[in-house]
Amino acid sequence: MAGRKKVLLKVIILGDSGVGKTSLMGQFVSHKFSSQYKATIGADFLTKEVQIDDRLVTMQIWDTAGQERFQSLGVAFYRGADCCILVYDVTSPTSFRSLDSWRDEFLIQAGPRDPENFPFVVIGNKTDLDNRMVTARKAQNWCSEKTNIPHFETSAKDGVNVEKAFETVARNALVREKENDITPDFIPRLEIPAPNQSTSSKKCEC
Repeated sequence: MAGRKKVLLKVIILGDSGVGKTSLMGQFVSHKFSSQYKATIGADFLTKEVQIDDRLVTMQIWDTAGQERFQSLGVAFYRGADCCILVYDVTSPTSFRSLDSWRDEFLIQAGPRDPENFPFVVIGNKTDLDNRMVTARKAQNWCSEKTNIPHFETSAKDGVNVEKAFETVARNALVREKENDITPDFIPRLEIPAPNQSTSSKKCEC
């Protein structure tokens, strides 16, 4: 127990209003689902501790409002994020098309050090509904074009794939954290004294 390392990960959930961001978070954290839709105002967060191999990880999951009028809150909430979940509704092509703008908006607002390799995870929610409009292949193709982002289809109502998706979020964020730990914050300069440099230059001037 003493050897366990505790890690805090800040996770942001983004996507259009009504795709099930709050429901996914509720299902993951407390295994509860409410069929009554209530729009998130501004932003809210929940925390959950998960065990990833030998590490105890506290996931701080931020649920942000999908309404455009709240997108200006982005800078304050996106900064310091370790991973970002992009959510769409498999019954809503519009919410799927919005993934590009949500991803771009996050990268602008959060300003990660290495945007090309920042860990995103894409979730296609509401697979329990019959009127699917976005195929898994189409979503997978989009993810492949964006540096092979992991893709999951979930049902926040039934809990299908929710745990698996969030575990992947934690694992990918931990990998990024380890890579950042390895990368030095500064590059040491090797200074080679050259006592004869000024002397030689004077000789050239003579």
